[in-house]
Amino acid sequence: MTTTVVCGAQWGDEGKGKLVDILCSDAELCCRAQGGNNAGHTIVANGITYDFHILPSGLVNPKCTNLVGSGCVVHVPSFFKELEALEKHGLDTKDRIFISDRAHVVFDLHQLVDGLEEVELGSGLIGTTKKGIGPTYSTKMSRSGVRVCDIFDQEKLELKMRRLAAGFQKRYGDLLKYDVDDEIRRYKEYSERLRPFVIDQVPLLKSAKQGKRNILVEGANALMLDIDAGSYPFVTSSNTGLGGVLTGLPLGWRAIHEVVGVVKAYTTRVGSGPFPTEQLNAEGEKLQVVGREFGVTTGRKRRCGWLDLVVVRYSHDVNDYTAMNLTKLDILDDFETIKVATAYRYKGETLESFPANLDILDHVEVVYKEFPGWKTSTTGAKTFEQLPENARKYIEFIEEFTGIKVKYIGTGPAREAMIIR
Repeated sequence: MTTTVVCGAQWGDEGKGKLVDILCSDAELCCRAQGGNNAGHTIVANGITYDFHILPSGLVNPKCTNLVGSGCVVHVPSFFKELEALEKHGLDTKDRIFISDRAHVVFDLHQLVDGLEEVELGSGLIGTTKKGIGPTYSTKMSRSGVRVCDIFDQEKLELKMRRLAAGFQKRYGDLLKYDVDDEIRRYKEYSERLRPFVIDQVPLLKSAKQGKRNILVEGANALMLDIDAGSYPFVTSSNTGLGGVLTGLPLGWRAIHEVVGVVKAYTTRVGSGPFPTEQLNAEGEKLQVVGREFGVTTGRKRRCGWLDLVVVRYSHDVNDYTAMNLTKLDILDDFETIKVATAYRYKGETLESFPANLDILDHVEVVYKEFPGWKTSTTGAKTFEQLPENARKYIEFIEEFTGIKVKYIGTGPAREAMIIR
C-alpha cells in the first residue's frame, strides 16, 4: 500500500488536477480532505476537458473509488450538478463516489451570508468565491453547523436550520433575503437522493489500509491559503496543508508515504492580499494571457508574477514535501529573461522566512535572481535531458534553493505533457 498526498504549495491554481489524474491510474481510492466547491481542478483526458470542484478528480479513473472526507463542506445541489455534468461527458460515477457523514453542509443561507460579509469588509474584503465556505466553517467551529448525517433526521434538520437562519437574520436584518422554509423543503427532497452516497468514512479507510490499497489524497486550495499557515486573513477557512489531511481523513501519519508539493513555474493568486512578486506590467499580462489564468470555479482573472521561492521554501518548511511537481513550464517558453524571488528585505534586513505580519509583507523589497530564457518550446519533451539547457538550469536552481527534488515537470495541459524523473 502507498498513500500519496498532493498539495498546492503556493496560492492555489497550480494545476494539481493533472498530477492527481496521472497518479490515479494506480490509485484505488482518491480522497478530498478539506474545502468545498470553492476549489477548481481542470483535467484534460482523452481529449475531453473535465472541471472538478467538490468532487475528487479520481473519478476520471473508472477503477477508482472517491471520497469527500469529513473535513470538507458540501453544498448538496452543487454536488448533484457536478455529478450530472461528469455523466454527460460519459463518466460512469455509480458506486464510486461517497461523502463522509461527518462532513458539514453548505446551505444557500451560507452563500448569501458570504456575500454580505464581503460587503461588510468593504475595501478590506477577502475576495472569497462567495460559495459559502467561510460561513460554513464558522458555524462548524461555533458548533451550530449541520452535518451530512443530520440531513436524514428531518426534525433535527429543521430545528438546526431555523436556528441558523434566525441567528443570521438577527445580524443582517432586512439585508438577508432568505426563505428558510423553501430550503428546508428542498433538503427533504434531497435526503433520499443523497442517501446512497453517504457513508461512515472510518471503516472505508481502515479497510483500504488493511487491504493495502493505493490511496491518493487530493489537496484543495494551497498552503498559502491555509487558515493557520497562510497569508491570513486573505486565506480560505480550512487547513489546506498536510495538517488538514490528517484531521479531515482518519488515515494516520504512518500511512503517508509521499507528499508532493505542486508549484507553478511562476506565481498566481486570486482575491485580495499582498503578493510580493506580482507584475502589474506587460510581463504580468503576458503570463496571464499565455497561461490562460482564469479561475475554474469563478472565472476571475488571476494576478500573475514571477516564481517566489521564499513562498515555496516556507511551504516546504510547513508541509515537508518529499517531491515537487513543477507545472506550466511551457508558459515561460517565450520570455527573454525570467526572474525568481530568492529573499525579502524589510527596512534593510533580510527576513528569515515568510512573515506573518501582512503590513511587513506589503512593504518588503523582493530580491530577484535573473535567468536567461530558452526561447523554444518545451512541450513535447519526454525527458529532462530533452528540455532546453536554460530550462534545465532553471529547474536545477529551484531544486538547489528549496531542497526538494522536482520529480514531475508539466509542459502543457494534456495529460501526456508531463516529464517524470
